[in-house]
Amino acid sequence: MTPRFKPGDAVRVRAGSPPGHFRTPGYIQGKTGQVASLHGAYKNPETLAYGGDGLPKQSLYLVRFDQAAVWTRYGGSPRDSLLLDIFEHWLEPA
Repeated sequence: MTPRFKPGDAVRVRAGSPPGHFRTPGYIQGKTGQVASLHGAYKNPETLAYGGDGLPKQSLYLVRFDQAAVWTRYGGSPRDSLLLDIFEHWLEPA
């Protein structure tokens, strides 16, 4: 599988609440971040949770978000960031 994104790309987390098992926290959906790195391709845990084969594999990214962009009342340093592992099918170009 060829990864869709590369480190430095701006990405937005898809918003949605599909029925069943999904691996993207609600508080980060719709937020924009930057790809920090690519972990590789892994079986999709959303389909594995229901006995599927997890295929096709999905690229898994480490995505950095500015804390102030995630939390509207964030009072910490403007340099603080949040790092999350997010599968490619939850990301779109920003």
